[in-house]
Amino acid sequence: MARIKINREKCKGCLLCISVCPKGLIKHDIKLNKRGIKPVVFVDSGCSGCASCALICPDAAIEVDK
Repeated sequence: MARIKINREKCKGCLLCISVCPKGLIKHDIKLNKRGIKPVVFVDSGCSGCASCALICPDAAIEVDK
């Protein structure tokens, strides 16, 4: 099972990764990062490791570990 690492400080909250995750494992966080932006957060269960989220992220804030 794969795991996603999201750099909260790099994330600008564009939500593109949420739209491409086939399993819906990325959600909008309720906590702000240091820039005052609500980043995304990985819901830990069932990631297939497709890496669509990492590929679409314009800020390279997502890494996928398989």
